[in-house]
Amino acid sequence: MKNMTGTKNKIPMRKCVGCGEMKPKSALLRVIKKEGRLDLDITGKENARGAYVCRFHECFEKAVKNKGLERSLQQAISKDIYDRLEQEIVDIEKR
Repeated sequence: MKNMTGTKNKIPMRKCVGCGEMKPKSALLRVIKKEGRLDLDITGKENARGAYVCRFHECFEKAVKNKGLERSLQQAISKDIYDRLEQEIVDIEKR
């Protein structure tokens, strides 16, 4: 994709904490830690520490198993938060 000056725009890449693959930022979900609370950042622009996971249930399961979200966010994550995030991913997959 070229911008108005004719040069290519850089596509921001981020690493999924589940599968470990580098993917375009827009293809991933961002989980943020803001003021000690965890939430999904739908816009991807929230000012907070974030970790990225693919929009697939398999990657989410890998991130839970290898504790990738906990390592990236430097915080223990409770089961109810994992359940809420999992439901969000299931809803996204249905779209």
